[in-house]
Amino acid sequence: MAHPTSNPASQQSAVRSIGQPAKPPVKVDPDYKTLLWLVALGFFMQSLDSTIVNTALPSIAHNLGESPLQMQSVVVAYVLSVAAVIPASGWIADRIGIRYAFLLAIIIFATASLCCALSQTLNQLIAARVLQGVGGAMLLPVGRLAILRIVPRPQFLAAMSFITIPGLIGPLVGPALGGWLVEVATWHWIFLINLPIGIIGALLTLRVMPILKNPAVPSFDLSGYVLLLVGMVCLSLAMDGLSDHSMVAVMLILLIMGIAAVVGYGFHAHRHSNALFRADLFQNRTFSIGVFGNLFARLGGGCIAFLMPLMLQLALGYSPVEAGLMMMPLILGAMTIKRTITPLIQRFGYRRVLVSNTLLVGLGIASFALVSNDMPLWLKMIHFFVFGMVNSVQFTAMNTLTLKDLEPRYASSGNSFLSMVMMLSMSLGVAAAAAILSGFTTHYQTAHHPAQVLSAFHATFICMGVMTMAATWIFWQLEPEDKQCKRQEQAEVGLPESS
Repeated sequence: MAHPTSNPASQQSAVRSIGQPAKPPVKVDPDYKTLLWLVALGFFMQSLDSTIVNTALPSIAHNLGESPLQMQSVVVAYVLSVAAVIPASGWIADRIGIRYAFLLAIIIFATASLCCALSQTLNQLIAARVLQGVGGAMLLPVGRLAILRIVPRPQFLAAMSFITIPGLIGPLVGPALGGWLVEVATWHWIFLINLPIGIIGALLTLRVMPILKNPAVPSFDLSGYVLLLVGMVCLSLAMDGLSDHSMVAVMLILLIMGIAAVVGYGFHAHRHSNALFRADLFQNRTFSIGVFGNLFARLGGGCIAFLMPLMLQLALGYSPVEAGLMMMPLILGAMTIKRTITPLIQRFGYRRVLVSNTLLVGLGIASFALVSNDMPLWLKMIHFFVFGMVNSVQFTAMNTLTLKDLEPRYASSGNSFLSMVMMLSMSLGVAAAAAILSGFTTHYQTAHHPAQVLSAFHATFICMGVMTMAATWIFWQLEPEDKQCKRQEQAEVGLPESS
């Protein structure tokens, strides 16, 4: 799920605002408004497509003759593809120019959307989703780069606020729109609606987007990129394949290959002067804790958009539209609490907020095991709304923690690495949830449980909640705020830390 507060670039205002007094808002010059609308259109298209497919999965499975409980690859393929291309997106934009990189992203995304709609088999759909992820991975970072390069610095924050609004609207309307299109038309239209948006975006790009090449761009770290790509793909495929118990040997091989590639990249980053992500990044303790905390804490939160519509439709008998509408309280909760997150962190500090809130998120995921047809609708909506709030606090706090102490020279690569880790974690989370759900489904079918499908979902939510709570140990490693303040005071007066 593309959470409205999950994008690290959207956290830059929060990073700067914590501990700083509020400043009068700066308006964007009208000369840049068309460019901002273009970038916002790309944000909307990508964020909408990240969520619109989830409520349509049962209908897609029925049409393609597949099991609805085995459709996680449609989600994993897209998210993993986005994670894989993000490290290369900035280099591509510098090499061929922002205009052509953004145009290429729109063309790939729209063409892949058409291929998705024309798919006749699950494998064809997965391949088209991979291609769609390539376009989606370039839309966001290239769009942000265009704003950074073109909009004057005093107007940058206002510009970023403007273009992130569609990023909030997309996840809000996506699930319900996907369910509605499935009911009034067919599932193919959840992809076909991207075509007119893509055509408008392509025409606007040719008209208002400057080329802006970077002739001094260094050579691309191809060997490091291949190691990262192999590591991410093998780990995700190994996790995804756990739902097929006949492929355990293959999955074990993929798991070992993935771990070896990640370790190999670690050594590569230490010795390669032009590595995509230098090992120096991880000398920043806050960044390291934030990255690993993101990786593990998002395993549970990232799978909710996949699991919940399935449970509502397959186990509780909701229609696609009803399932989509039930996802709206989650997003509304996230949007409601957004303005209070910064004061919350200012008052209690990152360590207290993240340790306590990670436990709350884990408990919130596990509490979805209580959702049943006997629960009143109003209580379900409140339940989902409250979870959306704590999930929003988690994502925002993790992202701002990760980026807040980075030196300017590491800001770009750190932001890209965080974006990649976020998408990878979502891919692993969906794959893990699908594997656990498959195992519990088989167990309850063997045991002839009277409510086997619902029980399997309930058990899966409990497991994902426990996995999320395990990330608490990572955030526990943060320094308490009182010690951090003392360290800063000593540094200011030149005293040694031992004093």
